[in-house]
Amino acid sequence: MATTSSTFVRQDMLAQQPAPLGVSGPSHWFRTKLFATPKDTVLTILALALLVYVIPGMINWLFIDAVWTGSDRTACATVIQGGILPDGQSGACWAFVEAKFQQFMFGRYPADERWRPILVAVLFVILLIPMLIPKAPHKGWNALALFIILPFISFFLLIGGFGLPHVETQLWGGLMVTLILSFFGITVSLPLGIILALGRRSQMPVIKTLCVVFIEIIRGIPLVTVLFMASVMLPLFLPDGWTFDKLLRALIGVSIFASAYMAEVIRGGLQAIPKGQFEGADSLGLTYWQKTRLIILPQAIKLVIPSIVNTFIGLFKDTSLVSIIGMFDLLGIVTLNQSDANWSTPVTPVTGYIFAGFIFWLFCFGMSRYSAFMERHLDTSHRH
Repeated sequence: MATTSSTFVRQDMLAQQPAPLGVSGPSHWFRTKLFATPKDTVLTILALALLVYVIPGMINWLFIDAVWTGSDRTACATVIQGGILPDGQSGACWAFVEAKFQQFMFGRYPADERWRPILVAVLFVILLIPMLIPKAPHKGWNALALFIILPFISFFLLIGGFGLPHVETQLWGGLMVTLILSFFGITVSLPLGIILALGRRSQMPVIKTLCVVFIEIIRGIPLVTVLFMASVMLPLFLPDGWTFDKLLRALIGVSIFASAYMAEVIRGGLQAIPKGQFEGADSLGLTYWQKTRLIILPQAIKLVIPSIVNTFIGLFKDTSLVSIIGMFDLLGIVTLNQSDANWSTPVTPVTGYIFAGFIFWLFCFGMSRYSAFMERHLDTSHRH
């Protein structure tokens, strides 16, 4: 025992000693990461040469030669000698984005009523921030307000009622629709995916068969088909006079599609749990639901956090497919506004797509970084 203790003491002392001179700092990082071998050196030089060739032109087109203000296409049709476009046009047309920004955010939502989606967004951020902070108190009440109360309030704020003018969902669009579809899909797909994953592992043949059939059918067809069926085929099976709002159909289609993929992600986490965890829970006399809720699911979800967030990111980007049923999310409304003759220039479509791509990247990158943060926070290993 004394020998073991002295060994740990020597290891701790060695770990606390400063690194030898020359094996730390920026120069060491460059030498080991970028110029460690002749092949690494050649690849580094080629990459730097490519960046030097590409970045100045991108900066010029995106910022220096860009048009930031203007009332119509004439502002973005200024001829610049030596411009990077083949026809000598100017750089990016950010004036187009500025002029159409409100539509990119809210679609055709009435201008006088846009304070309503803004209020919903503010409430969402206020409730989301403490939910994302691991040590924030009252998580249960926070979750209740975010996932139950807020959607109920948002429904009446956005649609209308209680004295507010009615706004049809056909007028909704832009980033607002993208976020609504994503939030609803994420909120529904995770619990439904967990239920489907547990059902697929069930010992009851009927439940297992139903879950397997649902998962395999939904995973075997593209999201475009699911949205088309939810929008066009579903009303055919309803009684005469019954109808579903187009947005509701999209919400249902996106949710069931994401839940099928989420079920397989959760099932992978469940299969990775050692058998001893199940046996230990049984030895404590826990029921099936106690064992699943307190021991198995927390470990399974922690193991598959990257895959869960990856599914969320894919869902967020796939919302652009709702254009197939006549709805206009952020990408759809950007594409729609490019047909405006007042802003018809060669650089207008490229600028609009860059703006939409940046917004999508911003949200996806944020989800990715939060996923990495939660992985570090939940990491219970003893790696140094």
